[in-house]
Amino acid sequence: MSTSLDSGWFTEVFDSHGSAFSLKVTEKLHEVQSPYQHLAVYATETFGNLMVLDGCVMLTDRDNFLYHEMIAHPALFTHADPKRVVIIGGGDCGTLREVLRHPGVDKVTQIDIDEEVTRAAERFFPALTESNDDPRAELKFADGVKWVDEAADASVDVLIIDSTDPVGPAEGLFKTDFLRRCHRVLRPGGVMVQQSESPLYHSGSIIRDLRRDMGEAGFDSVATLPFPQPVYPSGWWSVTLAGKGADVTSFREVAAATSEMPLDYYTAAAHRGALALPPFMRRLLED
Repeated sequence: MSTSLDSGWFTEVFDSHGSAFSLKVTEKLHEVQSPYQHLAVYATETFGNLMVLDGCVMLTDRDNFLYHEMIAHPALFTHADPKRVVIIGGGDCGTLREVLRHPGVDKVTQIDIDEEVTRAAERFFPALTESNDDPRAELKFADGVKWVDEAADASVDVLIIDSTDPVGPAEGLFKTDFLRRCHRVLRPGGVMVQQSESPLYHSGSIIRDLRRDMGEAGFDSVATLPFPQPVYPSGWWSVTLAGKGADVTSFREVAAATSEMPLDYYTAAAHRGALALPPFMRRLLED
């Protein structure tokens, strides 16, 4: 993967897949080197503000709702009655906002190692951070793997791994031993969800391996849900759910269908459709 900023275009090149994605930028708004990664924010011509971490597109104003809604609501509507939710990563706070739309949730703890991401989101993506002052929200800037290690057994209903790609600070979040520790902290009936990269590029590698590792970690069921995401590699992304004594291939359809949350993508029908994997994915996942 490489990036360039040439003639007013930010381009992220995916060398391993012979593709690239570009956005026309009008100015650089922010740049900082944190102890963990390089962060930049650009204004773009048609996608609003753009956040980039270590040269990788993280989010834009225009399409972040797709990712944030699909990593949060399928997991929350799959759990029978989620009260205690933990987000590992998620420093832009968009996932936190979506989780807090569920009135039955009592507490959400977000643990992101890099405070600079949250501070940049507060300045340049204020819509994502509008729920940060909710009394149910707790923000911690710490190592998420260490937090899971120290968490009590059976103390969490839904665990959301809202991470960057499985390199650098996020690499440990895709390892089998970490998944076992996640299984330990979930209550019976608990649900874990992890962003799981591109269905087109990674079904036969990252997604297949993650599903296998979730099974080896003790989870009873897994389900991968693809959805569109224009600014990510291939324009298509996924999350993978795993259940601890819970069937993640079904969900509370009536509750999802009758919800009055002001959402832009997630619906009960979209959830059902995402569970029906296309044949090419099923073949690659079974190889």
